[in-house]
Amino acid sequence: MDFSFLAKYYMFFIYGLKNTILLAIFSVCLGVILGIFLALMKISKNRILNMISTSYIEFIRGTPLLVQLYIIYYGLPNIGIDLPDFLAGIIALSINSAAYVAEIIRAGIQAVDKGQMEAARSLGMTHNMTMKYIIIPQAFKNILPALGNEFIVVIKESSIVSIIGIHELMYNADTVRGNTFQPFEPLIVVALIYFIITFTLSKLLGLAERRMRVGDQSI
Repeated sequence: MDFSFLAKYYMFFIYGLKNTILLAIFSVCLGVILGIFLALMKISKNRILNMISTSYIEFIRGTPLLVQLYIIYYGLPNIGIDLPDFLAGIIALSINSAAYVAEIIRAGIQAVDKGQMEAARSLGMTHNMTMKYIIIPQAFKNILPALGNEFIVVIKESSIVSIIGIHELMYNADTVRGNTFQPFEPLIVVALIYFIITFTLSKLLGLAERRMRVGDQSI
């Protein structure tokens, strides 16, 4: 195998890596924000909110990300909403991630002892205050590893936005393949970059999880 092309095209991979990480960060952040609202709607006693959240989650989880990306990128311009490529990619990934994050957060909230809510209410705190200051912070501590895994998943799934022309890792690797007429080696480089990112994040998540476990035992 010949990797001499890296001397000329290494900046393609660095630039693609930057865009991939930016896509993942924005998508997960927006996905978490939307996921919190969806989770609260799903556990709400309001049947309409519950139905809206459940329908959204089931639809998004039941359809391919590629279809959702096409709807955002090709469908919205038909109703007068033109989005830049990068923003369209972020929105599609965020919408998809939010459905999974919502289920993670819902499970985390419901895993908190119900006595926490009752104790807070007995002290005069409202339901919203209790959720904001007592329940959700505890839930986030429990679901942090799962959210970290979702970030890793988004990093890998972000490669699909290359089909709409976003210059992330996969798109730039295809560009290098076309310029060098080497169909295999650029893909090996991209695979190694993805592996290094996800492996490093997995180790960091494991370290954070162990530290939290030690902190809980010391309390």
